[in-house]
Amino acid sequence: MAKKPIYVRFEVPREHSEKVYEAVEAARDTGSVRKGTNEVIKAIERNRAEIVVIAEDVDPPEIVAHLPPFCEEKDIPYTYVPSKRELGSAAGIDVSAASVAITESGEAKDEVASIIEEIKELKK
Repeated sequence: MAKKPIYVRFEVPREHSEKVYEAVEAARDTGSVRKGTNEVIKAIERNRAEIVVIAEDVDPPEIVAHLPPFCEEKDIPYTYVPSKRELGSAAGIDVSAASVAITESGEAKDEVASIIEEIKELKK
């Protein structure tokens, strides 16, 4: 198994990642998402992020390495997905996205709540 980047603080199963991609797509269509690390930082600073999604294949890792501690400081749940390309696609853009924040979950509300519960279990 490939070594995880230093900013990845817990292991995420594939099923969890698939659920996260689906939630991002649903929020994109019926709610609101912020795409890209700068927009995600603003959403965290303004306490507008319901959940932050960080890609594991970001290079250089310094682009997103500060997001997990920042989310913890602001008490905002965060999770990981393996592919920045898939994350960008789920967020509705034609390029990769190192991170995404769901700011309004829309019809993905139940899915996001379920993901947040899973994150609590994964962090144990």
